[in-house]
Amino acid sequence: MRAWVAFLRSVNVGGTGKLAMEDLRAMCAACGFASVRTHIASGNAVLASGLDEAAIKHMLEERVSAHAGRPVAVLVRDAAEMAAVLASNPFPEANPSQTVAIFLDTAPAADTIATAVGRADERIALGRREIYVEYPSGQGQSKLALAASKHGTARNMNTVARMAGLAAELEATLT
Repeated sequence: MRAWVAFLRSVNVGGTGKLAMEDLRAMCAACGFASVRTHIASGNAVLASGLDEAAIKHMLEERVSAHAGRPVAVLVRDAAEMAAVLASNPFPEANPSQTVAIFLDTAPAADTIATAVGRADERIALGRREIYVEYPSGQGQSKLALAASKHGTARNMNTVARMAGLAAELEATLT
């Protein structure tokens, strides 16, 4: 068994995709995942499973999409990857609530920054399977559009830190 973090895309954001975290925990348990915990109501779960990333992603996407009545993407990382995402933040001095990691299934395209539209004061950096963005004027004010982000989901660095910590705690109990 290993500790995993699952991020659901477009859940409980802007009044769309309502999903109670109690329901998400129940869905994870129904998939056979253990030690399930959620964090805030935006589709963040930590769980234990002996399955690989692809299997966890597939099972959760099927279960959550059936519940929601529409496709819901799930992005999955193990505890070590979460620690690396946090440690690799290229903007550690920035306000963590104004800095996000956009989680993707694959590496971002090399031209992601060059093809950004509506960029003002945002700083952008590419990670292994993430795009980091600092929004100094606030994400709600930003007009930034990144083509790759339509297939990912963003979490601010406070949430990334919390999820990395929860995953590390769970991983320690599994070894």
